[in-house]
Amino acid sequence: MSKILLVGGAGYVGSVLAEELLERGYAVRVLDRMYYGDDGLADIRDRVELIIGDMRTAGPEVMDGVNAVVHVGGLSNDPTAEYNPRANQEMNVDATRMLAEFCKKAGVRRYVFASSCSIYDRGVSDQEKDVLQDETSDVNPQAAYSKSKYDAERELLKLADKDFCPVILRKGTIFGFSRRMRYDLVVNTFIKDALYRGAITMHYGGEMWRPLIDVRDAARAYIACIEAPEDKVHGQIFNITLHNIRISELALRVQRALGELGIGAELRPDYGYKGVRSYRVSAQKIDRVLGVRPRVSIEESVTNIVEKIRQHGYTDFDNPRYYNIRWMKLLEEAAKVIQVTGSVFGVGAKSGKGS
Repeated sequence: MSKILLVGGAGYVGSVLAEELLERGYAVRVLDRMYYGDDGLADIRDRVELIIGDMRTAGPEVMDGVNAVVHVGGLSNDPTAEYNPRANQEMNVDATRMLAEFCKKAGVRRYVFASSCSIYDRGVSDQEKDVLQDETSDVNPQAAYSKSKYDAERELLKLADKDFCPVILRKGTIFGFSRRMRYDLVVNTFIKDALYRGAITMHYGGEMWRPLIDVRDAARAYIACIEAPEDKVHGQIFNITLHNIRISELALRVQRALGELGIGAELRPDYGYKGVRSYRVSAQKIDRVLGVRPRVSIEESVTNIVEKIRQHGYTDFDNPRYYNIRWMKLLEEAAKVIQVTGSVFGVGAKSGKGS
């Protein structure tokens, strides 16, 4: 039985990928700091080997008995990356390289890295740059998150040789249900707002483009990168997306899918200034080389999300746990309090004179 080290395996994508791997007969070792608790592993906790730890301080022993690594950990969106650029660099770049070096020393050949199509972002200000981009396109990401992903890609590709096979998967904007649910991703946000407020807000009028991919299709793409013959994926970059869509059209499709479930939602365009990302990408390469073609439609995913939200009771929509940056800030505030109190309900720190 092949064993996969899944870095970030309790997260939004990682927990879905862990389930998919188990269904295919893989043994799964999860390395995760558990920032968001263990909800993501709720259904499979007794079937995975869990190492609770920070990827930045992991030792080479995490590779013991491992046949391949899939790295989906680190800070995962623009707000968290910009909030703490140092942690973003340490997790998304430095730890990525360190884990790859561990792989090489341990003889683990396959290393699949979670990158992002946000690397292609060109904004909405220049229509002449609004073109379909592929893996050969020149990119120059400026945002902290996308730049860190691009820098990590380059570090991995430098390490590629006859004994080490890094594979880069640039994912479109992900949507869909996960046991470690997020409501700060566009489709998920639309559904949450419809259920919570009865309205869907489109920033910048929904004019921007975005490539989209359901989380289950993303998980299957990772597995394809694990299982493909080495000569097809060695040092290769693959985009994965269902298709490109303007946010305004996306809102209409989500609204219509919700309507079929008896959920009404008003569309509200917001033209106030807000930093927006816009890009379109081609996923022809992964289809041509690996035969990977996403199959979960937006409408199917909307239905599944609503059903699963109700089934698992994820209706406390204001809970900061569902929003990466809000949760990180809350944890940071809590850590400062614990440093003073020493405990929550237990015996606290010894009393002393204040300064």
